[in-house]
Amino acid sequence: MTMKPAPIDDATVDETVALTAAACLFQGFSDPSRLAIVRHLALGEHRVVDLTGHLGLAQSTVSQHLACLKGCGLVTSRPVGRASVWSLNHVDTVLELLSAAERLLALTGDAVTLCPNFGAVSLEGTP
Repeated sequence: MTMKPAPIDDATVDETVALTAAACLFQGFSDPSRLAIVRHLALGEHRVVDLTGHLGLAQSTVSQHLACLKGCGLVTSRPVGRASVWSLNHVDTVLELLSAAERLLALTGDAVTLCPNFGAVSLEGTP
């Protein structure tokens, strides 16, 4: 006896794909250094050396975060001489998202930082 596979609900598949994409986007914003880079790029184009000076981070760290943000489609670079100049894609939309996050943080107060899974206390042990 052969069993027929259960039918696939297209709405569930589409929702899963959309939620996965949203989770990946938020993962791109999940590091404080990446957020700082995004905020600086919202002001205009920067070279890696400019970002390292502004943020006090190592060049390799900034480059890794920029690669992550580029992979998420949030930043682009263009060559200028021997350097690359980085810029933020979709500036207005990113700033709207960050503004909405700030409003939500104001509403939740300390709840986010006290979260046992993702709060500041649980992140202290992560590199």
